[in-house]
Amino acid sequence: MSTGREGGVSRRSFLKGAGVAAAAVAGAGALAGCASGSTGAASGDWLPKSWDYECDLLVIGYGGAGMWASLIGADECGQEVLVLEKAPVEGGGNSRINNGEWTVIKDADKFKAYCTAFSQGQMEEKMIDAYIAEAERHTEYADKYGMTYEVAEQALAGTIPEYWFLDDGAYAGIIGVADVEGFGMTTFHELDAKREELGVDVQFDCHDEHLIQNPATREIVGVRYTQGSEEKTIKAKKGVILTCGGFEFNEELKNKYLKIHPFKFEGWEWNTGDGIRMVEEVGAKLWHMDMVISTTAMWTRDPEYDFAIFASPQSDAYFNVNRLGKRFQNESKTGGTAHNGWHTLMSFDDSIADYDRIPVWTIFDQKGIDGGPMGTQQGGSFECGNYTTDLPDEIRAWDGWSDDNQVEIERGWVLKGDTLEDLANKIIEFDDKMVYDNLKATFDEYQGFCDAGKDARFDRELSAENKLSESGPYYAISIYPGSCSTLGGPKKNEFAQVEDPAGNVIPRLYAAGCFGNFQAYTYGITGGNNSENMVWGRIAGRHCAQLESWDAE
Repeated sequence: MSTGREGGVSRRSFLKGAGVAAAAVAGAGALAGCASGSTGAASGDWLPKSWDYECDLLVIGYGGAGMWASLIGADECGQEVLVLEKAPVEGGGNSRINNGEWTVIKDADKFKAYCTAFSQGQMEEKMIDAYIAEAERHTEYADKYGMTYEVAEQALAGTIPEYWFLDDGAYAGIIGVADVEGFGMTTFHELDAKREELGVDVQFDCHDEHLIQNPATREIVGVRYTQGSEEKTIKAKKGVILTCGGFEFNEELKNKYLKIHPFKFEGWEWNTGDGIRMVEEVGAKLWHMDMVISTTAMWTRDPEYDFAIFASPQSDAYFNVNRLGKRFQNESKTGGTAHNGWHTLMSFDDSIADYDRIPVWTIFDQKGIDGGPMGTQQGGSFECGNYTTDLPDEIRAWDGWSDDNQVEIERGWVLKGDTLEDLANKIIEFDDKMVYDNLKATFDEYQGFCDAGKDARFDRELSAENKLSESGPYYAISIYPGSCSTLGGPKKNEFAQVEDPAGNVIPRLYAAGCFGNFQAYTYGITGGNNSENMVWGRIAGRHCAQLESWDAE
């Protein structure tokens, strides 16, 4: 990174006409490496008179996609790369705190057919082809950078890929996943060490970015942003790569774009959709804004800890009810694929003019409390998430679930009632759609099914072990759609270039990762989030690096 405080940039005349437009998109052809291209440059009142910093490639967001874009730009292509990160220290994004798995393609032809099948034809062929070509190099790059992994035939969450059973099971075994000991934290530290070795600078506490766009050529030439409370500018001589992540912690965007709401997530709290505003300001088209990778999880309903947590009663004596107090499923077979469990909550009830399974209430008794910690813990076998000890204090959201569940009861995350009616009233304080008479009738019916050893309503295997106490106390947690991340963002082409609504490239602007994931209709590629980072981060870094600087004389 170089600073620009010593003087302003040269003031050049606008280059107008078709020549500029053609030059600005010269990089749209397939690239074998990082050879030079050419482009136009211009100046005007929109251009800062001086820059605080300048670089070849500017990457905004230091998660997995930003990591890969910066590594390829600096290492493979020899560019000066600068990274801006919103978090106050270290960064890493959801990629750092997820389970670390990434896709390994075993049968490219069947994988291509699979993408068309699960997306109902909504994924563009050129995008699938580009993805496959780059994804087939994952192990090559992982070995190059000394990443820890083993290729597994089954994901931590189950059988792969998500919809392997389509077309009479034709897609079973077409991919594996890289299983990473230590999860995403291991990969982050391995690649972050390489980034530091390459001298790629990361600036933290950066926010309120606005892309600087040449109004004549539409080129993106830099960024205005705030670091802490200080306003700054960066000159990006070749381009800007947006790897801003999703909008999991922006209620307005989630309610506007996702298929159901409210959605609650458990990941990187700095994913607030800043990139959506940035690309809209420069005329980008958005795509896949209703897409998520998500199952279901408990929401705390606590403004001090406003996120989802994987938690459940530690006993088989429980049942689930909707907002009205009625069971709606076999609780042991809730449906949905490993990363699409939220689909089971897509139920709209016209009698309340709202979704009647958001939230779902899990009802249980003291056995569910006495059985052990209900939620994820530090030091546990699945320690990855926003509570992990790997995170510095400044960015750790909480310290994991307590051993005896009492902290969570005291905080109100787990509701407690001495009687079923007491519990219903506490639920009603949060959601007035709960009907105690319905809940009591459901309780009585469920208890009868346990006595009979047969669930006549949903065919769940029940016995006396599943029966709740007749005398209380009783407990409840609220289950919401949510867990991992949103996937919507700007539409990109096979070179990771951002496009406008007419399908034209916005020159020198790129996107990668969960900020505009290429999957459509539903999430189908197991290990796909980390693979998405690797594929489009590398493609974007490589393609942007081959451009000639916009201020070249």
